[in-house]
Amino acid sequence: MDDDDLPRRRDDVLAALIKQPLDPLSVDELGERIEILEGEIARVKAHRAAATGHKAIAEALFKKS
Repeated sequence: MDDDDLPRRRDDVLAALIKQPLDPLSVDELGERIEILEGEIARVKAHRAAATGHKAIAEALFKKS
């Protein structure tokens, strides 16, 4: 079973984030929020790439001939 198949926790930070109203935020606050989220997206993509690389290496190492 992949982690993607598991149900998300009810206190999931992402779920809370997408439910936050944006109306109270100023244009500057929205810009700051976008910068922070773009940084987080880059961090997650880098982690995913590393994990994918590790998985491929492990699969090649344990591949049955």
